[in-house]
Amino acid sequence: MKVFRGFKHPGVAQSCAVTIGNFDGVHRGHQAMLALLRGEAQQRGVPSCVLTFEPHPRDYFAEKFKKPDMAPARVGTLRDKLEDLARCGVDQTVVLAFNERLASQLPEDFIGNVMVRGLGARYILVGDDFRFGAQRAGDYALLDRAGEANGFDVARMNSYEVHGLRVSSSAVRDALLQGRMADAARLLGRPYCISGHVVHGRKLGRTLGFKTLNLRFSHWKPAASGIFVVLVHGLLHKPIHGVANLGVRPSVDPNDVNGGRVLLETHCLDWPEALGPEGAYGKIIRVELLHKLHDELKYDSLDALTLGIRRDCDEARAWLTSRI
Repeated sequence: MKVFRGFKHPGVAQSCAVTIGNFDGVHRGHQAMLALLRGEAQQRGVPSCVLTFEPHPRDYFAEKFKKPDMAPARVGTLRDKLEDLARCGVDQTVVLAFNERLASQLPEDFIGNVMVRGLGARYILVGDDFRFGAQRAGDYALLDRAGEANGFDVARMNSYEVHGLRVSSSAVRDALLQGRMADAARLLGRPYCISGHVVHGRKLGRTLGFKTLNLRFSHWKPAASGIFVVLVHGLLHKPIHGVANLGVRPSVDPNDVNGGRVLLETHCLDWPEALGPEGAYGKIIRVELLHKLHDELKYDSLDALTLGIRRDCDEARAWLTSRI
C-alpha cells in the first residue's frame, strides 16, 4: 500500500475509488466497507483509496477550543491504522492534515479541491452517518448531486452489526475503556493490539528484575489503560506470553526519560535467551492485549511496586493456564 501525506504528490493515482473517514481501529464495519470499495475499484480498473485525517478532527477542535474532553480516546495509532488498512488490501491511503484551512472549507470546495481535482474520484463510498465540510454542512445528498454533475458515482453503506450491536469506533472504545477485551476483539475481528519500535526507557524494570519492552503510544488519550495479559509478536518465530502496563505509570516520576507520555511496557514471562539482554531494541513488535487484570495502581515504594509486578505475573500465568 502506498501512503501519502496530502494528495499533491506525483505518485498519487490520477483516478481512484475512494472512501473517507477516520478509521480509528479499522473494525469489522470498516473491513466490510473496504471489501466493497476494493470490488468497486476493480470493476472500474482504478486503485482503491482511503482518505483519512491526522489529527482526528475532534482532537483538532479540542485543542482549538481548549476543551480536552472533546477529544475521543484513541483506539490505535496512525502506524497501526496504516498497517490495518494495508492488510485489508487498500492500494493507497492519503493522510490529510486536519487544520484550520480544512476545517473551514465549504463542502462544495472540499468536493472540488480534494475529491475531483486532488484525487480524481471515480467512485466515493461513505458511511450512513457521513458529514463533511465546515460546520459538517455536507451530507450524502449533496455529495450525490455533486457526483452527477462531476461524473463520479456515490454510494453509502449501512451500519454493520454483530449480534444486534452496531459496530463502530465508539463501541470499540467503550469495550476497551471497560476492559472487555473479548468484546473488543469481536468488534475488531481480531485481538486488540498495539505495534511499534521497541525504545529505550528508564530501565527501571530490569533493576527490579522485570525487564520490559517499551512502545510509545503516540496519543495522550488511549482507549485502553491498565495491566493486561498479552501476546508479543515479532521477537521470535512464535508469540511470547507476557504482562503489560498501558498508561502513564503513576508510580514512576513523570519527569523521567519518557516525560510522562503514554507507554506500553511489556514484560515477557519467559525472556528469549537468543535475543540477549539488549537484543529487542529497535525491533518492530506487535502486542496483543488479551485480558485486563486491573487498572493502573500507584505504589508507595519500589518494594511495593516489585511485589505488585510479581503478583501481576502470577495472575497472568494463571489466566493463560486456564485458557489452555
